[in-house]
Amino acid sequence: MSSSLKFGLLVFPRITQLDMTGPLQVFSSLPGAEVHLVWKRIEAVQSDTVLSILPTTAFADCPQLDVICVPGGYGTDDLMGDDEVLNFLRAQAAGAKFVTSVCTGSLVLAAAGLLEGRKAATHWSAIDVLPIFGVTASRERVCIDGNRITGGGITAGIDLGLTVISELVDRRTAEAIQLRLEYNPAPPFNAGSPETAPADVLALLQERMKVAKARRLDLARAAAARGR
Repeated sequence: MSSSLKFGLLVFPRITQLDMTGPLQVFSSLPGAEVHLVWKRIEAVQSDTVLSILPTTAFADCPQLDVICVPGGYGTDDLMGDDEVLNFLRAQAAGAKFVTSVCTGSLVLAAAGLLEGRKAATHWSAIDVLPIFGVTASRERVCIDGNRITGGGITAGIDLGLTVISELVDRRTAEAIQLRLEYNPAPPFNAGSPETAPADVLALLQERMKVAKARRLDLARAAAARGR
């Protein structure tokens, strides 16, 4: 079965590469899987680090995917109003087995109208954006609502990928991939969520994100007002 499965991960300027490379590594570990990195054109896109990413397939040449995945990063803010991206996602979603996202990638799916009336996960700092698009925000690490599977922030991409493989193939296959990756997290600090992080650490991050968060909210309201 896996020999016929096609996975596609959207790449774009200012992507958080770990949002994409986590599920990419999982999907690529499925024997026989066909994995694409998809963007408007075949040209390198700059991530939010020094790493540039070269797409393997342009929108116009992308086959129908079984799984479409939208990673996150600050670049998703502008994608919420990008009709070329939104139309591509709508077209792929119509024939995909699973429509998925990591981190703020769910905001792009929401802007495309692909999560309306559903629940979805996103990065904790963007949790108040989803309701703008008629989506119920979830604080689950991985949220499943029908064939929509959305992950929380950044590192949840591996969990998202393993969940997708479990749903698409079977649990044993997903567990074998988890073992191959030695995905056995034991973080050195209990500061990985706003619920567990020290108050001063949370306040520090909230202050750093304040301007970007305000911009994101403005862009989301503008995208929602345009209709879907």
